[in-house]
Amino acid sequence: MYIPPQFAEQDTAEIEKLVREFSFATLVSLHNGKPWATHIPLHLHIHPTGEWYLHGHIARANPQWKNFEGQPDVLAIFMGPHSYVSPSWYNHKNVPTWNYLAAHLYGPIRVATEEESEQMLRSLMAHYENKHAEKPQGFDEIPSHTLEKDLRGVVCFEIKVGRVEATRKLSQNRDAESHASVIAHLKKTGEQNAQRIAAAMEKNKNQ
Repeated sequence: MYIPPQFAEQDTAEIEKLVREFSFATLVSLHNGKPWATHIPLHLHIHPTGEWYLHGHIARANPQWKNFEGQPDVLAIFMGPHSYVSPSWYNHKNVPTWNYLAAHLYGPIRVATEEESEQMLRSLMAHYENKHAEKPQGFDEIPSHTLEKDLRGVVCFEIKVGRVEATRKLSQNRDAESHASVIAHLKKTGEQNAQRIAAAMEKNKNQ
């Protein structure tokens, strides 16, 4: 990913936070020599040694997995909040742009074993059930005939993250007056993404 130096995100904790919060990612790999993308949740697991791994699964009917093994690194794209920035918000004439947070994680991918697959699915379900459901359902509550059928229909995988690229484009290249004006106008929009970018701009300014 092209990242101008002033927009590079180097804080590992901030990158981890983005990957965990915006975990519905885009998995890109080569399939028969051409780029192939699938939109899926990817769950970050950090080994005690500090190594990062991404766990996920795709439909067995999706041919992307058939080219997982032995290919160059795959790419997982995590897109955070983003918002349009109008040039009318500056104290000078300029062009429109877009502010955003994003992370690209690269690494080799392998298909998980049957035992690993069940553990990955248990962990993934527990994470999202506890986060979103008022009365979380447990993995073992799924009827056995339903579970067996669905397990046959997915392929679980693990990505060992070897390279991370992240950007926080937050108007760092603007003068203080224009920067403050962008924040104020973003807040006025009432849009969730705009509000989050405004908050990120304020946090970045104070660091």
